[in-house]
Amino acid sequence: MGGRVEYEPASAKDLLVELKDTAELLVDLSFSAVLHGSDNVADEVLRLEKRMDVLQLRARMTLLLAARSPADAESLAPVLGVVAATEKMSDAAGDIAKVVREDVGLPDAMQGALPDAAESLVRGRLVADSRYADRTLGDVDLETNTGVRVIAVRRGDGDAGDWLPNPGPETTLRPADVLLLRGPTTGVEGVYETVTGTAYDPPAPSEPAVADLGRAVTSVALMKNMSELAVDLAYGAVLFDDDGLAEEVVELEAEVDALKSRFEAWTLRAATDIADPVSLRGLMQIATATEVISDAAVEISEGVLRGLDTHIVVQEAVEASDEVVVRVPVGAGGELPGTTLGDQRVKTRTGMRIIAVRRGATSDTGDVAAAGSRDGHRSPEDAWVIEPGPETTVRAGDVLLAKGTRSGAQKLRELAGA
Repeated sequence: MGGRVEYEPASAKDLLVELKDTAELLVDLSFSAVLHGSDNVADEVLRLEKRMDVLQLRARMTLLLAARSPADAESLAPVLGVVAATEKMSDAAGDIAKVVREDVGLPDAMQGALPDAAESLVRGRLVADSRYADRTLGDVDLETNTGVRVIAVRRGDGDAGDWLPNPGPETTLRPADVLLLRGPTTGVEGVYETVTGTAYDPPAPSEPAVADLGRAVTSVALMKNMSELAVDLAYGAVLFDDDGLAEEVVELEAEVDALKSRFEAWTLRAATDIADPVSLRGLMQIATATEVISDAAVEISEGVLRGLDTHIVVQEAVEASDEVVVRVPVGAGGELPGTTLGDQRVKTRTGMRIIAVRRGATSDTGDVAAAGSRDGHRSPEDAWVIEPGPETTVRAGDVLLAKGTRSGAQKLRELAGA
C-alpha cells in the first residue's frame, strides 16, 4: 500500500492534462511490454500506475473543492467520470504488465505479432558520454534523422522519479535519464546504442504452431490497436467537446467486443491442440484487460455523448494543448479519393498525422467495400485501417482520424473535400 496522500493546491486543468498524458503512456507501454517481452518496460508501467493512483486522488480532491453549487456539481460530474474511467484504464494496463513481470503464462506466438507492428518501443538509460547527453531534443532532431521519437523521459530513480510524458524540442536530455524510444526497428537499434552505449538485441519473432492460436493472437493485437485508438479519441472528444469523436469511440468499443468473442472461440479451440493450455492464461488476461480499456474509453466520452456542457477546467485544458484530434470525412470532390496518403504527401502538406481510417460503407462504385462482408456487416479488419501508412489508399466516404494543429486540421479538411 502507498503512503498517505494529502491535499495540495493544484490546478485542475494541469491535473487533467497530466492524467490524460499518463493514461495514454500507460496503455502504450503495457502493450509494448507484452509484444517485446520486456521486464524493464513492464516495471515502468507499474511505476507509472503508482503515480497515477496519486494523481487520481489529487484530481478528485481538487474537483470536489471546485464544486460550489448544484450547477458546478452537474458540470463537474462528467469530469469526475473521466477520472474514474482513467483509474480503470490504469489498473487494466497494470494487469497487462503483470502478465510479463509475474510470468503468468504467455504463448511464444505473441512475438509473432511484432512484424505487424511497424514500430518498436524500447527503454534505455542515457550514458554520460552519449552524444545526446546535455542536448535538447530540438538540437538532436532525432525523429527527422532516424525516424525514432522519445515518447517519455523518467528523471530520477525509483517510484519517486519525475516523468515527462510528452517531451518537446526544448527538453534537455540529461545523463542517467531513462528514455522510452519508439520507431522503426532499424532506427531504434542505432539510437539505443547511442543512448546506452550497448547494442540492441531485439526479440526474435516465432510463428505459432497451432493455427487457431495464431488467429487468437492476431485478434488480441488488433484489439490492442483499436483500444489505444479509442483512448486517444476519447480524450480528444472530451477536450474538444466533439460528439463525432465520441461516436467513433462507441464504434471502436463495439469492434473490440466483436473481436473478443472471436478471440475466445479461437483460444478455446487452440487449448485442445497445445500441450500446456495453462500457458494461455496470460493471453486471456490481456484480452480481458484490453476490453476494459475500450470500455473505459466510452466512459470517458459519456459526458459528450449525453450532451452535457463542458466545464471550465476542461476548456482550460484545451487551451493548454497545442494538439487537436479531428475526424475528417472524405468527399468525392476532394484531392484524396483514389490516391494514397503518400501520393498526396498528407503529413507534409498539412502537418497532420493520420492515426486511423474508418472505411466508408460503400466504395466509389456503390458496392459494399469490404471484401468478405455478409449482409453489409464487415469485420473490424475490413472496417478500419489502424496506423495507416504512405501506401494506404483513401476512398470517398472514408473518415480520417488525425492529430495535429488547428491550422493543419483545416488544411486536411480542404484536401479531403470535407
